Amino acid sequence: MDSNTLVVSSSPHIKSRETTTRIMLDVAIALVPALLCGIIFFGVRALYITVVSVVSCVGLEYLWQKLCKKRVTISDGTALVTGLLLAMNLPATAPWWMVVVGALIAIIIAKQLFGGTGHNFVNPALAGRAFLLASWPVLMTKWVAPFTLGFSVAPDLLSSATPLAILKGTAEGQLPSLMDMFLGNIGGCIGETSALALLLGGIYLLLRRVISIRIPLSFIGMLAVLSFLFPGAGMDRLTYAAYSILGGGVFLGAFFMATDYTTSPITGKGQILMGLGCGVLTFVIRRFGGYPEGVSYAILLMNIATPLIDKYLRPTKFGATKRGRSHVA
Repeated sequence: MDSNTLVVSSSPHIKSRETTTRIMLDVAIALVPALLCGIIFFGVRALYITVVSVVSCVGLEYLWQKLCKKRVTISDGTALVTGLLLAMNLPATAPWWMVVVGALIAIIIAKQLFGGTGHNFVNPALAGRAFLLASWPVLMTKWVAPFTLGFSVAPDLLSSATPLAILKGTAEGQLPSLMDMFLGNIGGCIGETSALALLLGGIYLLLRRVISIRIPLSFIGMLAVLSFLFPGAGMDRLTYAAYSILGGGVFLGAFFMATDYTTSPITGKGQILMGLGCGVLTFVIRRFGGYPEGVSYAILLMNIATPLIDKYLRPTKFGATKRGRSHVA
């Protein structure tokens, strides 16, 4: 082709070597430390739940696309990551059938019915978790202390209170040390307890430029500020803020779910606003709601608000004013 030939093509004109498969692989790699910690603290049961979740998500997506005579896209890794994230948001005590139901909601209802990859308006894994929590709240809040499950896939269980439930006063018990919370030696969902493991995974995603720091920093920062300004009764401000950000799914949500490309704003300002909104909503739900945790619902609510954020914070087109009028006469 002549070097002077003008080639006309549709957008995008700036392309990247990054593919959906490559990005999903990076996310899966970043989740490995949290998964390993889940297996260490909650035994082989955590691995069992994760395998059931991943197989269910990938299998359901394959079956749906085959039945609907659509192109099978399970090789892009999105169903794999959804399965991993769903498992990370479940207690190790969850029965296998409930995991399958969560996968059904995540893949079919929240993702495929809206057009598949890139068209879902909420995070599929969080949609699955929210449905399970609303349908079977007792099973979804049946926690066990670390190192009590061992190698049993179906053990007899003794429930254990989470630090957030103790903070809120809905459960009795002694708060664990901040070091135990940072390492993950506490009761909770499979992949949310170890802030260290999730931080390592988040740093990996930042170094790989899969995500930016805007949403995680504004999310965690806002929650820390509000917890410091309005601490629980009889607690030191710094201590309460530390327990608030280390407890529950803050790090898992901030680094792995609030940053989802499809359901988060596209502009830098919009991402900061989303992170701030997640922090505020998490604090409000925890403090004034009946449930001691609020990360999942906070992110889902901000997912719904994302189109509105993009509408009002979208950049001005080149050659146009803020009202959309062109400078060119």
